[in-house]
Amino acid sequence: MDEDVTRYRDGNTSRPRILIIGSAGQLGVELQKSFAGAGSITAVDLPTIDITNEAQLRAFIRETKPDVILNAAAYTAVDRAESEPDLARAVNAEAPRIMAEECLRSNALLVHYSTDYVFDGSKTGPWIETDTPNPLSVYGASKLAGEQAVADTGGRYLIFRTSWVYGPHGKNFLLTMLRLGGERDQLSIVDDQIGAPTTSSELAAATHSIVEGVLGGKFGDVDSWADLYHMTCSGSTSWFGFAEAIFTRASELLGAKSPELIPILTSAYPTAAKRPHNSVLSNEKLKARFGVGLASWEAALDDVFEALLKQ
Repeated sequence: MDEDVTRYRDGNTSRPRILIIGSAGQLGVELQKSFAGAGSITAVDLPTIDITNEAQLRAFIRETKPDVILNAAAYTAVDRAESEPDLARAVNAEAPRIMAEECLRSNALLVHYSTDYVFDGSKTGPWIETDTPNPLSVYGASKLAGEQAVADTGGRYLIFRTSWVYGPHGKNFLLTMLRLGGERDQLSIVDDQIGAPTTSSELAAATHSIVEGVLGGKFGDVDSWADLYHMTCSGSTSWFGFAEAIFTRASELLGAKSPELIPILTSAYPTAAKRPHNSVLSNEKLKARFGVGLASWEAALDDVFEALLKQ
């Protein structure tokens, strides 16, 4: 058993100090809900902390003395990153490196999230963790650099690659579709990019389950679990298929207007950043190591609409 986690067992000492960075984002909000009661929570975002300021970030971590850092902060403006590569790298690569170094220094656990966009989409089946990344965009390259920085630093870390993240709040595809559906009679949606829509709540719940097990010594010593894992909802669809599912539920549950949806090819919708055509991730390693699996993307979508109905 990992010696440094035994202090959390059986009430031997106070609950762990958990620092959530990027608390205002859609994942950060859900992590606060999932980890409520799991420890002493400090949740921060801009302007309280600027993670691109190395001195400020290091000082804040040392002052907070977390046992766990959940890094939900990320630069996610995929197209804008093409014209802001330095900022994208500062947030997605340099900040995680600093967090990893500080966690190594204090023997804390770092949980970091990455993206399906580290792959080029050329594979026909689901991508596994040992497949060679080849990002097509500045965003994807910055996230890959962050993964590598955390892994190279070593120590107690978990990297979760996920995809197409959305939820009932924040900026995401679902909320954009609902807004545009109310404004337009017709929407053209890309139908040749395939992935797994994944909810922020499913990600947060799975993260909590795994972190709880790690801190409780359930998964053995650090060498047996510190690694990179894929973590997405099961199943897959295209952006067009996702939009169809959204508007079917929106019409039935919210009484929302359903626009005519027109499937188009990526080539008909040029963007600054290239996207992979197939970014479906295999979750088998996650299930095998931690016994954790996320809901199907359809079931998770139903849960988001339940949350929207309560707002």
